[in-house]
Amino acid sequence: MAVDALTLAGVDAFYGDGHVLHNVSFSVGQGRLLGLIGRNGAGKTTCMNVAVGLLPPRAGRVAVFATDITRAAPEAIAAHGVALVPQGRRVFRSLSVRENLSVAARRPKGAKAYWTADTVFDMFPRLKERRNQPAALLSGGEQQMLAIGRALMANPRLLLMDEPSEGLAPQIVAEVGRTIARLKGDGLSIVLVEQNIKLTLDLADDIVVLNSGSVVFAGQARDVEMDDAVIAQHLGVH
Repeated sequence: MAVDALTLAGVDAFYGDGHVLHNVSFSVGQGRLLGLIGRNGAGKTTCMNVAVGLLPPRAGRVAVFATDITRAAPEAIAAHGVALVPQGRRVFRSLSVRENLSVAARRPKGAKAYWTADTVFDMFPRLKERRNQPAALLSGGEQQMLAIGRALMANPRLLLMDEPSEGLAPQIVAEVGRTIARLKGDGLSIVLVEQNIKLTLDLADDIVVLNSGSVVFAGQARDVEMDDAVIAQHLGVH
């Protein structure tokens, strides 16, 4: 029986004295895409920070592929096959496109690396054209492609994506959506944090809705589309 790619069980998380996540529980099946949605400040990015070890939970348990990582360091979690596309892209602006990819390269244990600079360039031809340019000179859309490509260079089994469409033109959002769909089709397990509800519902198998740091809905994406009350009450979309 396949184990879940990611499990949060009864997680409480704090920033200082601020209680941000309240008994949060959800899981991501292998090869499935989970959309984590909610209003600004709902706790979505905090869940990502907990999952990659940037914010240890005060209570609860976190596991990837049935391995407990609750108190693990970020580098140890990455070694278990977890990669993050952070909100705001956070590319290394002074490094070239190729250098940004190279610094993240990781060969999975006991397997040949699938994602290399060449395969990233095949997916994003514009990055190949600009491979020797500093990342600071890329457009916002190109920087987002680079952030995705950099995460893929770690050859992850679980990819966490935090607001990948933020600030992008509609045609670039569509391209990012096609990229995510391809990765999902390749069998990669994905958590997608997005304010773009339509994009999320188009891509996701499963949905978790957060409100004020608590899970208020968990189910399949098609159930959210049919539940106008969930959308109106917790997402502010009518």
